[in-house]
Amino acid sequence: MNELNGKVAIVTGSSRGIGEAIARRFALAGAKVIVTARTVEVRDERLPGTVNSVADAIRAAGGEATAVPANLQKKEERERLVATAIETYGGVDVLVNNAAILVPGGTIDFDERYFDRMFEILVKAPFHLAQLTLPGMIERGGGSVLNISSGAAIHPKPKGRSVDGAVYGMTKAAIERFTTGLAAEMYANKISANALSPTLVVATPGQMFGRQYTQEMLDASEPVEKMAEAALALVTGDPAEVTGGIRYSQEVLDAFGLTPVDIGMAPPKPN
Repeated sequence: MNELNGKVAIVTGSSRGIGEAIARRFALAGAKVIVTARTVEVRDERLPGTVNSVADAIRAAGGEATAVPANLQKKEERERLVATAIETYGGVDVLVNNAAILVPGGTIDFDERYFDRMFEILVKAPFHLAQLTLPGMIERGGGSVLNISSGAAIHPKPKGRSVDGAVYGMTKAAIERFTTGLAAEMYANKISANALSPTLVVATPGQMFGRQYTQEMLDASEPVEKMAEAALALVTGDPAEVTGGIRYSQEVLDAFGLTPVDIGMAPPKPN
């Protein structure tokens, strides 16, 4: 249970959903976790959780966490996030780029504002955060970058349907190519880089916000614990072997022979 003992991990978008699950699991494994997202107060009960509530839950369970509110769309807030992590814990060993935004829509009338915003948060922010944290990882002798991706990165068939639109798929395809390139660049420095996607849809509050989830849909979805356990396996694996992967949660669990650990998050209910 102490695979990350003494390590410092930044988990973006960790006020709820997959990010919260990863933050909680890393803390159970001994990490000092920087919980970061924009959310500092609940404005809609359908979107529960804040950076402070997650950090409080981690500490209540005996872990160590610091809440750092940050809007990753802004360069200066990304810089402040990493600076705060270094000031608080002395460095960063693990970076999990999970923060996301999805604005659905077709190419013809897609608003440029949303295009720029999605690429800023989903592509540029992970790239910039890697630039800010990698020098310290190199100095400390190793580390890990984990980019949370999606099946949307897979090329749809011409006669098929791109469920979330071309733009979202573009961002996820970009982050996967960044992952493999980064793995090659950092291999000699003992720093792993992997991309991880859920095998099935995860019924996070964000996913459920715009959809009417039935119990049948929830039963067919993937629990966040699977993503959290797979994430832990990837960031603690041997960086000489477990790197450069475009991985899926169930495949990772099967490869490592793992069963998800209970992290204390209540299962979602139909809305």
